[in-house]
Amino acid sequence: MTTTGYALLGLLALRPWTTYELAQQVRRSLSWFWPRTERKLYDEPKRLVAAGFATAREEFTGKRKRTVYEITDAGRAALRAWLGEPSAPPSMENEAMVRVFFADGGDVASLQVTLAAMADGARVRLAELEAMEGGEYPFPERRHITRLAMRLQQRQEQTMIDWATWASAEVARWDATTSPG
Repeated sequence: MTTTGYALLGLLALRPWTTYELAQQVRRSLSWFWPRTERKLYDEPKRLVAAGFATAREEFTGKRKRTVYEITDAGRAALRAWLGEPSAPPSMENEAMVRVFFADGGDVASLQVTLAAMADGARVRLAELEAMEGGEYPFPERRHITRLAMRLQQRQEQTMIDWATWASAEVARWDATTSPG
């Protein structure tokens, strides 16, 4: 099973969800450190049911049918076992850093725009995290766990701001991206 599957099992361990609710919760919480396409999130619950890790039941909200997924005992056991295994090393995807890495194919002005956007984006994300931290927790009994994850993300965003500010000052002294002068 994939890490995404285990992540959804973790959410299902909190309460039953529809796929739409799962996707919303992933967007709100896990996407900070485990971004996945919505399509994957809509397919994975069916795989969990096929593996016996979740059940699916249909409900109606007015005339609209929806499927609600719930973790099984086998799903809880699989989640518990997975949590005890070593993790894969972290990986990070950052298009802006690809642009920085190949900046010698462009000019100083373009590199400065990229660095400014990196810092601005990190400031926006940091403000979102701080607002979330001061807001209501949908699962208050898990606040201590949420704060652990949130603190790392906050520090990463602050590090991005600090690095982009430093890099921008360095680049400001360059004659060109092909030669610092």
